[in-house]
Amino acid sequence: MLESNYTMPSEFLLVGFTDYLPLRVTLFVVFLTVYTLTVVGNTGLIILVNISSSLQTPMYFFLSNLSFLDISYSTAITPKMLVNFLTSRKIISLYGCALQMFFFACLADAECLVLAAMAYDRYAAICNPLLYPTLMSKRVCTCFIVLAYFSGSMTSMVHVCLTFRLPFCGSNIVNHFFCDIPPLLALSCADTHINELLLFALCGFIQTSTFVVIFISYFRILITILSIKSSGGRRKTFSTCASHLIAVTLFYGTLLFTYLRPTTSYSLNTDKVVALFYTVLFPMFNPIIYSFRNKDVKNALKKLFERNWIFNESEGRRKAFSTCASHLTSVTLFYGSLTFGYIQPSSQ
Repeated sequence: MLESNYTMPSEFLLVGFTDYLPLRVTLFVVFLTVYTLTVVGNTGLIILVNISSSLQTPMYFFLSNLSFLDISYSTAITPKMLVNFLTSRKIISLYGCALQMFFFACLADAECLVLAAMAYDRYAAICNPLLYPTLMSKRVCTCFIVLAYFSGSMTSMVHVCLTFRLPFCGSNIVNHFFCDIPPLLALSCADTHINELLLFALCGFIQTSTFVVIFISYFRILITILSIKSSGGRRKTFSTCASHLIAVTLFYGTLLFTYLRPTTSYSLNTDKVVALFYTVLFPMFNPIIYSFRNKDVKNALKKLFERNWIFNESEGRRKAFSTCASHLTSVTLFYGSLTFGYIQPSSQ
């Protein structure tokens, strides 16, 4: 179709999950709770890492960045989804759609790279402990984070520019709850072969390369763990990786399923459910996984609570005593003088 025969739509309609109002209200309450827990949990983890001296290590530097990414890409999607649960017309503007796609794609790619950096950090700590301070210096860690955000921004910009250059000459109804790439490509009446190839190539390169780094790191870690003679030592060493391994499995499993499939096997209804997990639910689970399965985080939390309890307790004692001090002073002076004046032997 010729370019003169179409105009770019000024807005898109997001189908979402259902049009049944009672179910939409129920979903609003559920996902508002999930989003609140996501923001509170990840913000709390970021604050804990920054104020606790025992967590000033590369692993927790990456973990605080992972929490920031979880908050950010959940925020790029969830608030708009919550608003659409309560409105009859679930619209998003053209520029809003482009921004949502950019931030989501950028932050999701950056998270892949941060997870790979965390796996490499565990490899360096367990397999090369003597070289660990050099391999994971502050400068190296900062470079990893900068590379993650830069790579995510570049690949995301490519997807957004190519997607919104396509002619959307048919419907503007997006069969999804946010502006993801595959459902928008499905709306175009032009050949999307190049877009699909780049989606597969760029997402495939980032997801596959980071997955290979994670796989090799954990393979080397497994060999090192098996060479430890004591079962207690093996268990303690592996426990430092368990939380990260769970998070990687959940995140990569859904991403690989969504973006690294032949286009003929795309099912937008299935993709909506899968996308719900890695965009809304998994960001809530990460603080739980890293808190309950991580002794360092649990010990830092325990010390923080104990310090605050002792401070509050001593502050409470001081405050309670200060309310009595002035009265006690006046009583001592008054009764001291009375006792001296009237309760003396008469011979004196």
